[in-house]
Amino acid sequence: MYAWSNDQLMQSWTMRPYAVARDSRQWYRFLTSGFLHADWAHLAFNMIAFYSFGGIVLAILQATFGLVMGNAAFLLLYLGGIILSDLPTYFRHRDDRHYNSLGASGGVSSIIFAAVLYAPTIGIGFPLLPGIAIPGFLWGGLYLAYSWYMGRRQGDNINHDAHFYGAVFGFVLMLAFVPSAGVAFFEQIGVYIQSKF
Repeated sequence: MYAWSNDQLMQSWTMRPYAVARDSRQWYRFLTSGFLHADWAHLAFNMIAFYSFGGIVLAILQATFGLVMGNAAFLLLYLGGIILSDLPTYFRHRDDRHYNSLGASGGVSSIIFAAVLYAPTIGIGFPLLPGIAIPGFLWGGLYLAYSWYMGRRQGDNINHDAHFYGAVFGFVLMLAFVPSAGVAFFEQIGVYIQSKF
């Protein structure tokens, strides 16, 4: 929020692949851009999603690894999602002097998809359609397809690649943390489908 009134901070922390490619000392932008948001709506949407799914993931990791290591694994999942989701953006836009991005979407997507791995039938709703929810595995598939398509299209100012790669990172890392969740993932989907047909 402070960066909204301090343009120097906003400009120095935003992810600018062109600047990073020409000055290796600016590598910090991979992380700091995740602490900036365009406005209140952007911040609120990310933090509501983070709050909605973060507790589930944190509880699973603490139960698996204990309090200290569970918290560390959670931070790795979140901060790693922010950093690693910006790598494809960096390689795609490192010669584009006008491109920049910000937001915690890579980390938030990482947390959401870690939750979807563990609880694939959890209902995920739509902010503008209250009372309508679809199972996480279906929502996740649609979200990935949409993010992939929009990332290729590049028709707006949203970093869809961060959404896509953050989601993939969260799913894969959570699977590495809790390998048994992979089998349970498909079992839960199977039970859900059988109950519907």
